[in-house]
Amino acid sequence: MKRVSINIGKVGLVFKNDDYQRVIQSGKHWLNFGEKVEIFDLFTSFNSPIEIDILLQDEALAEMLNLVEVKDNEIALMSEKALFRSVLTPGRYAFWKEGKAYDFKLIDLNDKEISANISRKILQNKLVIPFTRVFVIESYEKGLLFEDGKFVEVLEKGTYHFWNTPKPLAMLKADLRKQQVEISGQELLTKDKAALRINFQTKYQVIDIEKALIDNKDYERQLYILMQMALREYISRYSLDELMENKEAVAAKLLSEVVVKADNLGVKVLDCGIRDIILPGEVKSIMNQVLVAQKRAQANIITRREETASTRSLLNTAKLMEDNQMLFKLKEMEYMEKIAEKIDNISVSGGNRVVEELRKLFG
Repeated sequence: MKRVSINIGKVGLVFKNDDYQRVIQSGKHWLNFGEKVEIFDLFTSFNSPIEIDILLQDEALAEMLNLVEVKDNEIALMSEKALFRSVLTPGRYAFWKEGKAYDFKLIDLNDKEISANISRKILQNKLVIPFTRVFVIESYEKGLLFEDGKFVEVLEKGTYHFWNTPKPLAMLKADLRKQQVEISGQELLTKDKAALRINFQTKYQVIDIEKALIDNKDYERQLYILMQMALREYISRYSLDELMENKEAVAAKLLSEVVVKADNLGVKVLDCGIRDIILPGEVKSIMNQVLVAQKRAQANIITRREETASTRSLLNTAKLMEDNQMLFKLKEMEYMEKIAEKIDNISVSGGNRVVEELRKLFG
């Protein structure tokens, strides 16, 4: 016989010829011939040295163990004193009842929904993350949740956690902010067959996410083509001169024409307009010549108008001087004064009659 001691917090399993015999707890015990003991810590999980079903046939040992069975498509969240410790995957687990007080929460992974009493801190734990799916929807977005290819619900802004179920989960999101699509360098023909290149811009906003993402494929591309075709049809109705004169009216006209079609895409067109009209080189040269000719004609008209006004003024002055000799004399003296201002010096010759002649001249 052999005597063994089992310390407090320990437990021993007695085997003989590898067959389980009995369980012994803390204290001093005698072992029969050929028996041996394996000692286990009550504060750790129990790892059975043989098939656990054999051990559970011993009612004394079964009463000491807490058996946890995790089925396929399940996990168990193990906590100790409300503190998360580990994740148990499918299998059978045994823990000593006299050891640590563990709590186990079984999770069915066939159900994607996560209970509200499971904190986000646990969901963000590195041991739990492999069993969850996370979708983030920004404050300016909305999302559509699909399960196994089927639309489930519309999700508002926030962070969403789901269990990693066998059915695939997917998320589609749409930006709800005001956005702009550019239609650049469109080569179009006017009614009079003038070739133009137009840069056009459209502001829009997604208002129905289900229409935009489920009923339509690539709604942004469809909106681009819709505006492109509407612009092409509009430009073909007008000649080049008419288009240049009514460029501002394009936005209002196109807006009224595309609003219903854009609604079918789940978007609302807020504004649109022509940013640039680019003419071919020869057309631009001709238009520049026309502009120069127009400006020259305007300049000639102004010149003729000023000449006419000046001539009319001279005629009026002449009539006044003809009727008033004193006015004529004053005008004569005014011109003589102007002439005298330009004379630097005077050379006098002719004797005594020079002074008399000057007096006659300036008198």
